Amino acid sequence: MNEGNSTPNAEVEAAPKRGVPIWIQVIIWLLLLGLLAIIAFNMKRSQQGSLKVGDPIQNFTLSFFDGYQFQGKPEINLSDLKGKVVVVNFWASWCKPCEQEAAALESVWKTYESGGQVVFVGVDYVDTEPEARKYLSNFGITFPNGPDVGTKISQYFRITGVPETYFIDQAGNLAYAQIGPFGSESEIQAIIDPLIQK
Repeated sequence: MNEGNSTPNAEVEAAPKRGVPIWIQVIIWLLLLGLLAIIAFNMKRSQQGSLKVGDPIQNFTLSFFDGYQFQGKPEINLSDLKGKVVVVNFWASWCKPCEQEAAALESVWKTYESGGQVVFVGVDYVDTEPEARKYLSNFGITFPNGPDVGTKISQYFRITGVPETYFIDQAGNLAYAQIGPFGSESEIQAIIDPLIQK
């Protein structure tokens, strides 16, 4: 045996394995948990379905388009309208069925406007302001209107599309919901008149 020859070391030192740092793992898990929470929340909301007649309507704030304010106010809280019948109409400039009811809504608004017992509020859904304003002008709409910024109001009402119209009584509870367009002025008045007489 030649002592001059060195034998290779049988125990080769293994290079340290580089894993994902713990802080990155924590972030990934937090993101996954957050995503699961959002999915669960949305599933729960979809299972709840639409608001039901008699449900109290939570307060919301709507900022209006310039020229479509309520009594000169640039925005309104639903709570400001307690004691009045509130008609909340969801619409969009790209919505053809919305055009079918536009004239009827405006005409009925004109009928009740001076009495002060009924307030119409238009909520523009997923739209651009120039197109929305063009729509309002084309159909001669004068009642208060504003954009649903971030779709917060439509999400609360859990709308399934446009047009949809919600009638809120003087106590702030949902009195009636219309999914789809109205066919005539008389249909709208038939909902409002009994509410006024309460």
